[in-house]
Amino acid sequence: MSDSRVSPEFCFDEQRGDLFVARVAVNYLTTDCVATLEYAAAVLHTPLIMALGHESCGAVGAAIDAVDKNRQFPGHIQSMASALAPAVRAAKTLPGERFENVVRMNVIRNVDKLRKQPPILSKLVEERKILVVGGVYSLKTGEVTLVA
Repeated sequence: MSDSRVSPEFCFDEQRGDLFVARVAVNYLTTDCVATLEYAAAVLHTPLIMALGHESCGAVGAAIDAVDKNRQFPGHIQSMASALAPAVRAAKTLPGERFENVVRMNVIRNVDKLRKQPPILSKLVEERKILVVGGVYSLKTGEVTLVA
């Protein structure tokens, strides 16, 4: 998660330095993001990775527009919208509010990818040395709902 309105330390009532935070807009995996999480898991022995999305995510709105309206965005913004396209398509048939479904689906998909990410994360998950979970933060209530 990367949003000025949401700080993971605030979400979990933790102090600065208590959490190892890797923030990226749109909550999608890049080589740099995976390497950062591998470092946290393998070197720092972090026992938990949480993929955390949030409601009212502007990037999700952009991804929905990119899929539904074939909207193109300037610079590298399009790559973020494209990274979310599978979640947009997967959420299309789900009951309920589409925007919220895309946010949840993106978290669920990233948790699945992280759990299977070779060589380090998948091995640590298999050995039960690390837990990978997903949640969605509510800007309205300040609560995190686990979704994966």
